[in-house]
Amino acid sequence: MDRTNSRRQQTGTKARGPYSVGDERRRRILDAAVEHFAQWGFHASSLARIAKEVGVTQSGLLHHFRSKEDLLVSVLERSEEHDVEKFFRTDFDSAAHCFVRLLELVDYNSRRPGRTRMFNVLVGESSDPGHPAHAFFARRYDTIVSQLSEILRTAVGTGEFLPATDCTATAQEVIAVMDGIQLQWALAPDSVEMAQRLRTYLDRLYRSVSTTGATLPPTAPLG
Repeated sequence: MDRTNSRRQQTGTKARGPYSVGDERRRRILDAAVEHFAQWGFHASSLARIAKEVGVTQSGLLHHFRSKEDLLVSVLERSEEHDVEKFFRTDFDSAAHCFVRLLELVDYNSRRPGRTRMFNVLVGESSDPGHPAHAFFARRYDTIVSQLSEILRTAVGTGEFLPATDCTATAQEVIAVMDGIQLQWALAPDSVEMAQRLRTYLDRLYRSVSTTGATLPPTAPLG
């Protein structure tokens, strides 16, 4: 190995160091913000308290996020990107496959209570058009309903679902039931088995619109 390449590698290593530290600090800020937004909502959460928990100054936090609004949207976007990558990275070969993937997501949500509580708190707050997460959640629900409706329409086209299936209404209903069960679970996690409740509903729904009356296949174990 020549000295020029060696110097370049050493320089690159040193250049990456500060970025690595900065990325780790940003991640810890986002993780702390999830817990604060879950416990107090957006308006009652404090940047100073979040910064203190992470071990940085408020100005240090603002080096990574311009404002509390920016931090909130970053938390939501990071969570959404993570879920899409983990559960919806590949296409579905059937509506049954899509429903099973939704069940796997809900089971996963039951094992990350901080993020799930945060979602429940913020989606309720964001019904106010002036809330900084209002546009995020409005766009999110439009996208999810549109994508799920399209999957259900494909199921009608392939003969998996009955021709008379109202795909948009069914998609809206599925999302509403998912959110409603999640809210009940957040209030009483020891008495509500979120994934099993949703499976019972989706299995009943699937049998009612399937051309064969088939039941849903089992979910795969998550790592």
